[in-house]
Amino acid sequence: MSDPFVLVTGAGGGLGRALSRALLARGARVAGLGRNAAALAETGQGGDRFHALIADVADAQAVRDAVAEAEAIAPLTTLINNAAVYPRRDFLDETGESFMATVATNLGGPVNCARAVLGPMTERGRGRILNVSTFADVAPLPASSAYAVSKGAQRILTRALIADICDRFPEIVINDWMPGMLATRMGIKDGLPPETAAAWGAELALMTDASLTGTIFEQNREVPPPRSLKGRIRDRLLGRKQALRVLG
Repeated sequence: MSDPFVLVTGAGGGLGRALSRALLARGARVAGLGRNAAALAETGQGGDRFHALIADVADAQAVRDAVAEAEAIAPLTTLINNAAVYPRRDFLDETGESFMATVATNLGGPVNCARAVLGPMTERGRGRILNVSTFADVAPLPASSAYAVSKGAQRILTRALIADICDRFPEIVINDWMPGMLATRMGIKDGLPPETAAAWGAELALMTDASLTGTIFEQNREVPPPRSLKGRIRDRLLGRKQALRVLG
C-alpha cells in the first residue's frame, strides 16, 4: 500500500496503542481515535505522522466528525476496528442498559466506523477494513455474556459488509483478525505482549490483496476455511493442500 493513512480505534492504550506504533514504524500515518486526549498523546509520542482524534466509537455523529477531520488531512486508506470493552459481569449482574452499552461499543463502534469510512472509500473504489475479532462467541467464558454476544455479532458484521460491498467494490478488502489472549487490561496477565501481536496486525492491515477478503487470521496465521467431510476426504485422496498465509 502506497502512502497508507490508517484509522485505529481504541488507540489510547493496549493493543490499539501497540498497533498505532507498529504502523508508524512501518512508515504509515495513523489517525488514532480514542476518548482520552492525554492517552492518545502518549501513543503518538509527539510524532508528526500521528493524528489524535477524540471520539467515542459508540457515538455515530462523533465518529463521522472524526473521520471528516482525518479525511481533511489525507484520504484514509485503512480502518482497524480495534476499540472494545470487556466488563466481566455475570449476566445476573447486568441490566438491559449495561448489556446494551457493551454492545454499543463492541458492535455499534465497528458499525459507526465502517459506515463513516466506507463513504469516501466507495467513492475512491478502494480501501481496507480489518476487524479485530475473537472466538469468544464460540465458547463464552463465565461473566462474559455481553462481550461474547457483541464480539460474535461483530464477526457477522464482517460477513455482512462483504456481502453488501465487496462484489461491487473488489478493491475494498475486508477481513477478521484474532490477535489471541494478550497481556493487556482486557486480557490476561501471562498473555502475549501486545507489541508482538501488533506487528502481525500492522502487517495484515497494510496488505490489500483482494484474496484476503473474507479470510480469518488467528495471531499470525490464516485459518483454513470450513470444509465438508466429503471435501476433506477428496483433498486427502488427491493430495491437495491449501496454501495458508503466515505473517511475519
